[in-house]
Amino acid sequence: MIAMHLRSLRRFSGTETRAQFWPWAGIVFAIAILPFIATMIPALLGSFGKMQRFAQEHSDQVTVSSGPGHYEMQVHGHHPELMPDLTLPMIGLGLAATLMIVLLGAAVARRLRDSGRSGAWGLMPLPFLVLGMIFMPSLFAATKPDLTLFGMMFLNSLAYNLSLLVLVLLLAQPTKRQARGVLPATA
Repeated sequence: MIAMHLRSLRRFSGTETRAQFWPWAGIVFAIAILPFIATMIPALLGSFGKMQRFAQEHSDQVTVSSGPGHYEMQVHGHHPELMPDLTLPMIGLGLAATLMIVLLGAAVARRLRDSGRSGAWGLMPLPFLVLGMIFMPSLFAATKPDLTLFGMMFLNSLAYNLSLLVLVLLLAQPTKRQARGVLPATA
């Protein structure tokens, strides 16, 4: 199955059944999310380390409480230097998205065609993904909260997730007999 899909990365014609598509989609998702995880974990650990050093050096500005199974650190005041640097995770997220588009694009088109729809439906989430990737760094780079940009990004995220849901529902539709080349019997 993996070899068949790798050979078919540029073949947008034809059809693909649900049984062929969904295992491949699961494998691609699992592989594509790795760059994001591999970049997010070090960023978060680095931020936690910065916070702990800050707490040791500025104990008057931090309240620490801990107990069995819990550790909490509350930093008083505005300290943007403690925020994680999300540059690498955003690059990892971009790599993950690109990898998924490359590996799933043709399979999505074939699957949609198998369910009796145009493969162009697979493009539905892309504009929202691109807008998010363009504007998300600006949202995190701002020293003051930009509520207009935040609102726009929220709406873009909502539209992206809604378009993904619609696409998944379309991909889950059963095979249409006409799409598989079997014409219905005429009366």
